[in-house]
Amino acid sequence: MSRLIVVSNRVSVTKGRGAAGAQGGLAVAMNGALRKHGGIWFGWSGNEVARFTGQLTMQRADGFTTATIDLEPHDVDEYYNGYANRTLWPLFHYRIDLAEYETEFGRGYERVNEQFANSLVPLVEEEDLVWVQDYHFLPLGERLRAHGLKNRLGLFLHIPWPPTRLLVSLPYHERLVRAMLHYDVIGFQSTEWLESFLHYCRKELQADVDEDSGTVQLDGHVAVARAFPIGIDYKEFMAFRGTQTAQRAYERLAGSARNRSVVIGVDRLDYSKGLPERIDAMERLFTTHDDMVNQLLYVQIAPPSREDVRSYQEIRATLEQKTGQFNGAHSDVDLVPIRYVNRGFGRAELFGFYRAARIGLVTPMRDGMNLVAKEYVAAQDPEDPGVLILSRFAGAAEQMSDALLVNSHSAEDVARALWTALHMPVEERRARWEKLNAVVRDHDVIGWAEDFIALLAAPPFHHM
Repeated sequence: MSRLIVVSNRVSVTKGRGAAGAQGGLAVAMNGALRKHGGIWFGWSGNEVARFTGQLTMQRADGFTTATIDLEPHDVDEYYNGYANRTLWPLFHYRIDLAEYETEFGRGYERVNEQFANSLVPLVEEEDLVWVQDYHFLPLGERLRAHGLKNRLGLFLHIPWPPTRLLVSLPYHERLVRAMLHYDVIGFQSTEWLESFLHYCRKELQADVDEDSGTVQLDGHVAVARAFPIGIDYKEFMAFRGTQTAQRAYERLAGSARNRSVVIGVDRLDYSKGLPERIDAMERLFTTHDDMVNQLLYVQIAPPSREDVRSYQEIRATLEQKTGQFNGAHSDVDLVPIRYVNRGFGRAELFGFYRAARIGLVTPMRDGMNLVAKEYVAAQDPEDPGVLILSRFAGAAEQMSDALLVNSHSAEDVARALWTALHMPVEERRARWEKLNAVVRDHDVIGWAEDFIALLAAPPFHHM
């Protein structure tokens, strides 16, 4: 059986299946796939060094090896903080107004992708499957081919793919997508992002595109593009159900709500998540129904991220200001309607919080998938489940049509959905939840990884 080589910006090792406490879904999936296939997880250590040497730090754990390299501070600044998070991230989330097109960022991005290729090539054996994760490494496949690698190469993009008319605002967009087409398999979270990619290839590159099979032919190379919606590790997440940590978290939140219905949001502090817009929706709801302070408690958990990037500092300041103004206007002496918590929690605690919440509010302006929506559904009490309010602009909306789907740009639409969710009869809540839970349970992250690897391991597509 072929070994698996996983490449990602950061490497995350779980200590056995049950102890994946604060791990994200990707870490769980990669650990599971690597344990099964054997191989190497390769990425940046997170450390900075004065001079890049390409020296690898190797560790053996759980039946596979991790290999990491250190980067120079200016590389981190240009490749990671710069091109990845100030150019590609905003553009791919449709925030062209926030995208920064700096030549140095692009150069740093290309340079680090070349450094990754240099360090990775000696580790790869002839039959290995190489699976690259996300937008940090769009050109890595081309760099590996330039080093002579003939292995099957796959890329999975965890974020949206923008429409062609947005992508063409990116300098050297053609070069970037041509480089991507050196991968054999390219995966997207939803058919919407997949269709945008195929449209670009046909329209801008004049590639030979077969919509049915997802094959893209250009310059003698055939790539296959498909949608692989990622899931959660359902079994692992459900194992938190009986734990003391989850029970205590449930009791803390339910007890402190003082008979009010809890609305919960759990999001990394990011402008793509629609957090200020949620407060606008709450404002609309509280203004039209003045008894809401006795009925509703909105808990927003928002751990900070990318604090070196200015737009992230600005979203934090905006959110703190809006929360303060809202609570000032709508609180009573003993009741505050919004609790804004600027830190992260382990997944067992989150399980308890989700279960205590009557409404899960997941309203990004744009999201590749959104696993919080799936975790919220999984954590519900089957007899008395809560209601998921989900933005139609999240990748998850494609699979989760039994949620209350909303236009996250419209405060009125979200406010109406909150009112509907608060007053939804238990029979309807159960009927919606059963369908949603079946999707979350049957399309888990383990199946996602296996589906991708199966296509990557399949014989290459030949010319049509």
